[in-house]
Amino acid sequence: MDQKNGKTFYGYKNHVSVDVKHKLIRGYAVTDAAQHDSQVFEQILSDNTSKDVWADSAYRSADRLERLAKEGFREHIQRKGSRHRPLTPKEQEGNKTRSKIRSRIEHIFGVQAQRAGNLLLRTIGIARARVKIGLRNLADNIDRMGMLLAASR
Repeated sequence: MDQKNGKTFYGYKNHVSVDVKHKLIRGYAVTDAAQHDSQVFEQILSDNTSKDVWADSAYRSADRLERLAKEGFREHIQRKGSRHRPLTPKEQEGNKTRSKIRSRIEHIFGVQAQRAGNLLLRTIGIARARVKIGLRNLADNIDRMGMLLAASR
């Protein structure tokens, strides 16, 4: 169960590591909806073959930024403003630039939702959810690979 903006959500989350150039899923983790996105960051990062890390603001923390720098990664993590500290125009421009790359990642979820009709999983248990989500990710990669091969001819 997850609460966002006062609304309760039940289910599972698909966290992915994506090759931004080709839009292929390199790795994934499945968690229940109650687990915060940042809790699987290190697990997903282990599948990253690039030194660039693109992520939304849920993954931003001083500790994480320090760890990424220490490990030689270049972070491109969205910044988040608050009521007491709005984003500066420079930060807003940086977020806009990051969003152009991140949209390639979000595109994967849009394609999966379009193909599935919706992303509801009619299953009980995290093990079954991992299998079903893993198969969706695999099907997405197979389809993407077919498109890449057709474009290279």
